[in-house]
This record gives sequence, structure tokens and C-alpha cells, in this order.
Amino acid sequence: MKLLDYLILPAAAALVIIGAHITMTQGITASYPILMFAVALLFWYMYRKRVRADREESTNASESKRKKNRR
Repeated sequence: MKLLDYLILPAAAALVIIGAHITMTQGITASYPILMFAVALLFWYMYRKRVRADREESTNASESKRKKNRR
């Protein structure tokens, strides 16, 4: 995992907690932007995780092809 991934996930969790607190004190209309930003961060984290996994799979596949071609 990259440093940015270690920062995105806790930031999203913190925003969910802050959004829940604001929802209880001021209502959903006040916390809606904060909660949507938290969801956006979660989607961004999941996207980065999926892209990283795809890159690892493609490099593993290309390495196995290279090994087969060497024989």
C-alpha cells in the first residue's frame, strides 16, 4: 500500500464519524456534504486498490510468459 492509501481510508472513516455527529446534532441536511465526501474517498480508495491489483496481475502474467518463452 502506498502512503496515500494509508491516508485516504482513515480520512474517510473520520468524516463518517464527523458526519454522524453532525447528523445527530444538526440534521441530515447539514451533514450531507461531509458524508458524500466520505463516500467519494471510499470509492477513490477502492479504485486505487483495484488498479494496483490489476497492475500486479498483469506484471505476474507477463513474467510467467517470459519464463515460458525462455525455455
